[in-house]
Amino acid sequence: MNSKIKIVFFADILKEDFDGASRTIFQIIKRIPEDEFEFLFICGIAPPADFKYRYVAIPTIQIPFNKDYSMAMPFFHQRRLKKVLNDFNPHVLHISTPSMLGKFGMKYGKSKGLPMLTIYHTHFISYIKYYLERFPAIIRSVTKWVAKDQKKFYDNCDIIYIPTLHMVRELRSYGMSTQHMKIWSRGLNTEIFNPSRRNVESIHNYTGNNKKNVLFVSRLVWEKNLKTLVKIYNEAMSLDIPCNFIIAGDGVAKEEMLTLMPGAFFPGQLPHDELAKVYASCDVFLFTSVTETYGNVVAEAMASGLPCVIANGGGSAGFIKDGENGFLCTPESSHEYIDRIKDIMELEDVRLRFIREGLAFAEGLRWQTLTDTYFNDLKTLAERQSVEPQFKLSHAYQVAFG
Repeated sequence: MNSKIKIVFFADILKEDFDGASRTIFQIIKRIPEDEFEFLFICGIAPPADFKYRYVAIPTIQIPFNKDYSMAMPFFHQRRLKKVLNDFNPHVLHISTPSMLGKFGMKYGKSKGLPMLTIYHTHFISYIKYYLERFPAIIRSVTKWVAKDQKKFYDNCDIIYIPTLHMVRELRSYGMSTQHMKIWSRGLNTEIFNPSRRNVESIHNYTGNNKKNVLFVSRLVWEKNLKTLVKIYNEAMSLDIPCNFIIAGDGVAKEEMLTLMPGAFFPGQLPHDELAKVYASCDVFLFTSVTETYGNVVAEAMASGLPCVIANGGGSAGFIKDGENGFLCTPESSHEYIDRIKDIMELEDVRLRFIREGLAFAEGLRWQTLTDTYFNDLKTLAERQSVEPQFKLSHAYQVAFG
């Protein structure tokens, strides 16, 4: 193509440090080859004032069961949006999620015969049991409905980036086609997250003591399996294990957790530089969530030289080879987490092996390599060439499933 390739990017939230999905989006944005591509962003929550690309922001509504999130409402602004899109005349659509905005983008793309790419950011299916825990009788039927809705959305995309083979297997179990799935991991900035950021004094400023430190980093929402985290804390306190629990992050569950974990330390949501110091200065990384599509925080912990004890579920479980570079635990077994935490604290050879192998794993995660793949795939889609021959997932998939 002689002129720039035009991409319309649909994302409900364009706020860089909002969550892992937003950070991934901004890693792409920071690397846009402006001599080759022209981007237009359609969003709900607008980007910061210094955002240098054209965008259109439309009104949002707050999600009833999670006040931290808002969704864009495109259907009251269809005429305006369609005019903007038609005037821009895109070659490819990037649709972040199957939200109302994402489905509007997909409907527009299908009407124009445009190729569409998406990244599987959020494992919505796994959230259902947390949102509906008070209504167990309907969890199964709602899960089936959501899985069917997700399948309809993703099966219409020309490329679906999935972060791990573990997540591919899980999506396949819900009936989703793997034909257009492509393994596309998440990158790390190892200049920020690395063991050299260790500063024990910074942790002492939070805790005021010299005990070992168990770190949990996440948005504080109940679908992160926080009830199990509370059980682990209570068991550690009852066993008088000499350690601190540091809970970094913010969210709708924080106020209740302050009551349920009265001796824990809650520094809030930390900027990257401060968070990097906390990772590198703690002794064990604990992560109970099984709803992760990827699990950026686990990769960040490994890159920081922090041994991991995590739930055997969700995308982040794919990082860990149990007993080699970390421990995997039965997701809701507080006893198992406690035993593994004690192993890391008491067995020096285990601790050092997990640090060494975790660092080796993290070295393989580079944003530049990933974004190069992304922009090359956009070019391929824009040129209307078949993308399947490029994909390597099918072979890996056959190996995994025979």
